Amino acid sequence: MAKVPSSVVAASGLVGGYGVARWTRKRQLGGVVLAAAGVAAAQQWREQAGGTAAGVLSAAYVAAFAGSHPLAKKVGAWPAVFSVAGAVALASWAVADRRG
Repeated sequence: MAKVPSSVVAASGLVGGYGVARWTRKRQLGGVVLAAAGVAAAQQWREQAGGTAAGVLSAAYVAAFAGSHPLAKKVGAWPAVFSVAGAVALASWAVADRRG
């Protein structure tokens, strides 16, 4: 079975976490999705690019989640989530996925 790129896992975690929280009206459930994808992506980042890169990308993932909140006040919720997800996916691809 083909491995899902870490950039896709990370972006899916941000988008999926928000989607689950919004549609179920249970923020904690969205947090579980966000965290599970973050852990899965971090494991891939560590395998593909090493511990330092995994730490930096994990920090970017958390910063993207946090940054989407104030951004949403300016551009709307979905555009903010898609923007930060795209930024994390691009960083993940540049640091880890393109090496593979």
